[in-house]
Amino acid sequence: MTGRLPAAYDSGERRPPARVSDRSRGVALGLAVVGGAFGLHRFYTGRPQSAVCMCLTLGGFGLWWLYDVVVLAAGDFRDGDGRRVVRWEVGEGGTARLPRSVEDLEERLQGLETQVSELAERLDFTERLLAQVRERSTLPKG
Repeated sequence: MTGRLPAAYDSGERRPPARVSDRSRGVALGLAVVGGAFGLHRFYTGRPQSAVCMCLTLGGFGLWWLYDVVVLAAGDFRDGDGRRVVRWEVGEGGTARLPRSVEDLEERLQGLETQVSELAERLDFTERLLAQVRERSTLPKG
């Protein structure tokens, strides 16, 4: 070993980001824990050939199953197209939620403030009505 970095790092070039699978890592991990001996997580991630082998050997007598659980938990498991299964959320196409603008957040916060003040007014009105009912029922009849 020469101690040099690979050419892609040595030349200062950046590698393109690794492709990410559309499959959910959370679902795959859940399937691996529950039905990993039968290869359910491999069917889910588009690897049916190895899933059938896993099913026939009951998860490689438990060793293959344990290996897959660890690899899935670490985020290094790959789907049938060679893409890493890293997203925890379940959704379409891996579209991440865009951060809201400050103006949008301010508008929503003002809406919440309005709703809370309306609820406080209603609560105050209800308390006054209840107090009147209690006063009438405690007054001596004469």
